[in-house]
Amino acid sequence: MGGVIPGADTTILAPLRERIDAIDVALVDLFAERVRIVREVIDVKERHEIPARLPDRVEAVVARVRAHAEAKTCPPDLAEAVWRTVIEWTIAFEEQHMAHSTKPTK
Repeated sequence: MGGVIPGADTTILAPLRERIDAIDVALVDLFAERVRIVREVIDVKERHEIPARLPDRVEAVVARVRAHAEAKTCPPDLAEAVWRTVIEWTIAFEEQHMAHSTKPTK
């Protein structure tokens, strides 16, 4: 098991950890806003009989995110991995809600 290395003073990491924790809070806030918008997307897709998965849109989003990550000197592979996870979760969320909807289409 991992643990603290005897004699290591990890308190020097406290200011950096606080900054990371603040970023984590901001990311959760942004994901919450994203989910609110996805709920609106579900309504539109149901009304217009648009499927949850749109492969061209998925690849366009991933390409845009990779390019932005590169411009910000963020590892593009990290950005792609995170966004593909977010996208797959979102598609499953949309499919689940669209399958259980009682709203009439068109």
